Amino acid sequence: MKTKKSLKALSKKLKGDLFFDELHKRIYATDASVYRKIPLAVAYPKDKDDIKSLIFYANEQNITLIPRTAGTSLAGQCVGEGIVVDVSKHFTKIIEFNEKEKTIIVEPGIVRDELNVFLEPYGLFFSPNTSTSNRCMIGGMVGNNSSGSTSIQYGITRDKVLELETLLSDGSEVIFNSLTVEAFEKKQSGSDLENAIYKTLFNELSKQDVQAEIHKKFPKKSIHRRNTGYAVDAFLDDNISGGFVENINIAKLLCGSEGTLAFSTAIKLQLDDLPPKEEVFVVAHFNSIQESLEATVIAMKHNLYSCELLDKTILDCTKNNREQSKNRFFIEGDPEAILMLEIRAESAAKTDELASNLIRDLKQYNYGYAFPKLYNQDIKKIIELRKAGLGLLGNIIGDAKAVACIEDTAVDLKDLPAYISEFTEMMDGYKQKAVYYAHAGAGEIHLRPILNLKESKEVELFRKITTETAKLVKKYKGSFSGEHGDGIVRGEFLPLMIGEKNYELLRRIKYTFDPNNVFNKGKIVDAYPMDQSLRYEIDRKEPEVDTLLDFSDSLGILRASEKCNGSGDCRKPPSAGGTMCPSYRATRNEKDTTRARANTLREFLTNSDKENKFNHKALKAVFDLCLSCKACASECPSNVDVASFKAEFLYQYQKENPPSFRTKMLANNVKYNRIGSIFPGLTNALLNTYLVKEVLGVARKRSIPKLFTKTFRKWHKNNFNKLTNKVSDKGAIYLFVDEFTNYYDVQIGIDTFELLTWLGYKVHIVDHEESGRSYLSKGFLDEAKAIANKNISIFNNLISDEIPLVGIEPSAILSFRDEYLRLADNKEAAKHISKNTFTIEEFIKNEILNGNITENQFTKKTLEIKIHGHCHQKALSGTEPTFYMLNLPKNYSVSIINSGCCGMAGSFGYEKEHYKVSMQVGEDTLFPKIRNMKASTIIAASGTSCRHQVFDGTKRTTEHPVSILRKALSDFLENEDTV
Repeated sequence: MKTKKSLKALSKKLKGDLFFDELHKRIYATDASVYRKIPLAVAYPKDKDDIKSLIFYANEQNITLIPRTAGTSLAGQCVGEGIVVDVSKHFTKIIEFNEKEKTIIVEPGIVRDELNVFLEPYGLFFSPNTSTSNRCMIGGMVGNNSSGSTSIQYGITRDKVLELETLLSDGSEVIFNSLTVEAFEKKQSGSDLENAIYKTLFNELSKQDVQAEIHKKFPKKSIHRRNTGYAVDAFLDDNISGGFVENINIAKLLCGSEGTLAFSTAIKLQLDDLPPKEEVFVVAHFNSIQESLEATVIAMKHNLYSCELLDKTILDCTKNNREQSKNRFFIEGDPEAILMLEIRAESAAKTDELASNLIRDLKQYNYGYAFPKLYNQDIKKIIELRKAGLGLLGNIIGDAKAVACIEDTAVDLKDLPAYISEFTEMMDGYKQKAVYYAHAGAGEIHLRPILNLKESKEVELFRKITTETAKLVKKYKGSFSGEHGDGIVRGEFLPLMIGEKNYELLRRIKYTFDPNNVFNKGKIVDAYPMDQSLRYEIDRKEPEVDTLLDFSDSLGILRASEKCNGSGDCRKPPSAGGTMCPSYRATRNEKDTTRARANTLREFLTNSDKENKFNHKALKAVFDLCLSCKACASECPSNVDVASFKAEFLYQYQKENPPSFRTKMLANNVKYNRIGSIFPGLTNALLNTYLVKEVLGVARKRSIPKLFTKTFRKWHKNNFNKLTNKVSDKGAIYLFVDEFTNYYDVQIGIDTFELLTWLGYKVHIVDHEESGRSYLSKGFLDEAKAIANKNISIFNNLISDEIPLVGIEPSAILSFRDEYLRLADNKEAAKHISKNTFTIEEFIKNEILNGNITENQFTKKTLEIKIHGHCHQKALSGTEPTFYMLNLPKNYSVSIINSGCCGMAGSFGYEKEHYKVSMQVGEDTLFPKIRNMKASTIIAASGTSCRHQVFDGTKRTTEHPVSILRKALSDFLENEDTV
């Protein structure tokens, strides 16, 4: 109670936010590591004064502060029992840029790739390139001394840090930068904390015996990726240590210190010129890991820009990932490993020459069996495949996972084959087949054992393997922490790795900087035990969680939520492309990420004492802004499908907490539309009045879609006979009449029917149920299940390879390929139908490819078209079929907008409490691009929600792609008698 009272008092002092509710504490209890510690609170400081207040509070209350940016740390650096200080929301500015000197000063919360978007026009970039570069932040990269795939050419973060503006543990502001020996000595005189730091470093590191011990016990200096403890070994080049470097920079020591010494508020970086533009990737295929590593030694003689390894385990994970399965097109056979070898030069001819030389050299030594070359857009695909490596490991079904504990070892390149050979032999002794991937060219392979850390015997193995690997790394005088840091998982091994004397030196440095241990306690020195505070309780009986939706493909909803390993792909900003996660992009709050939702669900399903484990307001809060866009189901490398989690949560939660009147109205939208369509004019007039909007809880500024004068089914009944005399020589389809087309978008239904009929297809329409989309979105799963079962029984004997089911509205028709598989009682029938169900764009594309639809049937007029894809379409189908279809008319110029989510998401954007976020989602990417389009440009959008959102946000009208193609029918068809 006393702590809560003091936190409330602290909260009033801060300009930013301080959270100490159960939800935020659980969200921030984990990062991307195997650890879990419930923090005291979570702070979003707005400025330096806020951080000072937090430091003063930590000193007064004898607690610790845990600095955090994207929270993608693998060693447990971002978890702790104090206050997590998240600077990712407010500390995101570029402070100063000097193009001439190629330097920049930034705040710690700026995303690495966003920084490089700013720098690209100047021909510069910040070169360290981690696999998390589209969401990791510069502060985290400095804390970890990140390296990434480019280090073999450009070096590591420590090489780029020129200056750090910091707050010390007493709240004083200090800038650490390059100093001459004289200036360094002057800094020692005085009685404040800064003077004590300079004095301690000088006294310690100028001693010959200390220097000798560092030389003897620290990793080889030839290993560039050295992140073992504090970088005192880097100081041995400085004059105070008898070295030859003229200037001394304590910022280099802070780089890699994991926020345990000072709190950085501004960072000055040295930038590099952009690499040569012409590039080629040689992807060498190997029959064994050992062969690939021996080949690495040869390949690295060729001035590569990156040299990355992926093993069979990760490559196999890509097969079942919706997004990455598209990016493995280059794989030949079934390799045990591939090397991605990047070559750059100033001309295409030169890159090809260098690539050929590399391949010839590898073949001469009889290394590899295939060497495809990748160019242009294909390079982006393989880079995405490589960057997804960590997340893909979350796709391993069951409790055994690829565990981060020994994944950060680095040895001298010439020692790499022998080291890995010994490592593999050791793992064989434990009957383990590890995962091998990443930075082969830098002597650092990310090695991961497959362990079930829910079982005590496997936790014992976790310690044994980590200990044995540490000893093996020590044998080769390697670095146990290459780029991921010591944190909790490796901190306790520092005495073994660098010797007791050097470890005590690090302790003296730590407690000179931070006498009260207010900065990230339990990391690097006096580390928490590596086999305690794990994410899962050991040897605990798994709670039984019954669900209506079928999550058996992940062994239940709990294990489905556990697939989230914290890699944070859901935190990528709009500039990174894609859609995930639209609500996080709008709010920049961790609470609104896919990761937070999966972790919170896991927390309550695992730790709740309630009979209904879903009955928690914290769960309701974390799912509230989920748009059910389905982007996470494809863009998350682990395919964490939060939309399905939300549907199940709402269903279970509403058992104890009856849904509101508005929720019932929206869920039963089709029933009310059926009644309203009797007098559509009156219904439309009433629904758009202020009073009705207020009663329904609809945002005032929203335009409510209008019911058509008659339904599509009525139109079809009245006009069917007029169209059946057309030639039907192309085969037949069943058209799914979704609830949106039937009541609102009738003209699109007419366009679809006419287009297909005139093109020679027999279009069947039968009585069937609605799609159930509104029930799914509101958690009315009993109703959705009944509808799914009914539709499956109707279409099971009608649909075949020859006669498919085709739909117009993506969110409706794609339910057959997604939710119905989780809802259906007859699983085999559901699978049968799903394999023969297509969006209208997919169907037409296939018919074009089969030669049944040709360009000479359509207009030769010119037209510019921009495509915005519906979220479900992008996640479960893709916008490429739309692009292909609309390119059929010879002179149409078609492109796909990198547009993210529109923000409407069915009823979400209509609800008054969600309106602001809905519009912000649209503003993040889509709206500005539409406003910049020419008035003559046609905007194509398959989704009914998307079309309404674009109009409300920009006043531009959009068209369904099928309507655009209908208008493009050849001139001779335009003169025929059409309905």
